[in-house]
Amino acid sequence: MTATTSPASSGNVDQAELDKFSALASRWWDPESEFKPLHAINPLRLNWIQQHTGPLAGKRVVDVGCGGGILSESMARAGATVTGIDLAEKSLKIAKLHGLESGVKVDYRTVSAEQLAAEQAGQFDVVTCMEMLEHVPDPASIIQACSQLARPGGWVFFSTLNRNPKSFLFAIIGAEYLLRLLPRGTHSYEHFIKPSELATSARRAGLQVADLGGMEYNPITDTYKLSRDTSVNYLVATQREA
Repeated sequence: MTATTSPASSGNVDQAELDKFSALASRWWDPESEFKPLHAINPLRLNWIQQHTGPLAGKRVVDVGCGGGILSESMARAGATVTGIDLAEKSLKIAKLHGLESGVKVDYRTVSAEQLAAEQAGQFDVVTCMEMLEHVPDPASIIQACSQLARPGGWVFFSTLNRNPKSFLFAIIGAEYLLRLLPRGTHSYEHFIKPSELATSARRAGLQVADLGGMEYNPITDTYKLSRDTSVNYLVATQREA
């Protein structure tokens, strides 16, 4: 797939999900918009990644499901050579425009993870796939593609939402309906993924789970922090088998 190929031609995509994020594309870089939570957690995500990889300077990184480029740009600012991929063309257009304004260079491509893995297998030191797995029909296929993209010994990072009554209460009822941190309908509970399920798919893809962490939100202070509580939002650090 090239940048001129229609996103709908990829099998592992939910068109309704693409449409949902495309409709919000112009607000990706507004820190007070629907994407405020992503801006707030981005320093935490970047720190989590660098805790495991060490400095990103000089490393080749691919950000799978990069959206408007919030994480992609921060990794490029840290000195990495970053490729950002997504199938939401409007979001990528915003990412490219923001890159022109900020002067931060990221290679953005409209391509699926599976197709890029076929083109550039084993070419990346670091692969990130954050807040994406819960939005695709076949998360295991994305995990497999991320493993293929990483070089032997390379790091692959995921973050997503756990599936249990607490996560339904916090991530959907709380975040979307009560606190209105996210637009209603952002998440579907049935698409949430238990850490054990993600770990199983990772192992099948040739990835070894190195660390599991949580992310918590305090509505009183309106702040996020990393923790060991993985009951709602969680992050997984894996390494491809050498």
